[in-house]
Amino acid sequence: MQEIKDRDVKQEEILKQWIQESSHIVFFGGAGVSTESGIPDFRSQDGLYNQEYAYPPETIISHSFFMRNPEEFYRFYKNKMIFRNAKPNAAHLALAKLEQEGKLKAVITQNIDGLHQMAGSKNVLELHGSIHRNYCMRCGKAYGLEAVADAAGIPRCSCGGIIKPDVVLYEEGLDQQVLSAAVNAIRHADMLIIGGTSLTVYPAAGLVDYYEGNKLVLINKSVTAKEAHADLVITEPIGQVFQRCVLGENCSEDAQTSDRR
Repeated sequence: MQEIKDRDVKQEEILKQWIQESSHIVFFGGAGVSTESGIPDFRSQDGLYNQEYAYPPETIISHSFFMRNPEEFYRFYKNKMIFRNAKPNAAHLALAKLEQEGKLKAVITQNIDGLHQMAGSKNVLELHGSIHRNYCMRCGKAYGLEAVADAAGIPRCSCGGIIKPDVVLYEEGLDQQVLSAAVNAIRHADMLIIGGTSLTVYPAAGLVDYYEGNKLVLINKSVTAKEAHADLVITEPIGQVFQRCVLGENCSEDAQTSDRR
């Protein structure tokens, strides 16, 4: 147990040194970034994909199901995908701090909760959209979160059209402008930090392959598909890691260089 503890400390020392050395950091994150804010992920033991519903969650949050049964879609969506009381955790705050310091150039997220922006991050690329943006499918009028969250049943526009969340459902493609910006950011990164994602959702997970540097960091509680290609792997909750190594709590100043560099 002590050996594992010592290894984790050393890894965090390396992480802190690399952050200090880097000037063009990009962060790529998934659901695990927000679990410490009380938002469940999809694939853990307690995640959405392991709960019981009348339909599988993958079916409910698909484009065809939304078009066929919007009332059932919204019953699930409002209960299980909107968390209005969630607040940014240490991971979100640390990334905003790094951006303010000029080190972090982009946050690329698979999350739709808007917590990165709430924490203060400006350059956030939302691959799967946001619960905070909604639009009428008939006239295109834009709506905020309240129009959906507070609606009884199916939220409707003043014109009578159905309001749809600006989130990427199954069977829908990613926004090409966001995708292109994410590829460009990763290509120019001198350090890529991947956190809170199992890297199993494509095409989003494939974006990390565009990184060409030698500071690829994985921070995730479980094993990911890219560990063999990483320069540094930390298997701790990402909020706790960033609390120590970015926000300044109990992370050693005397970082050591990785043997894998």
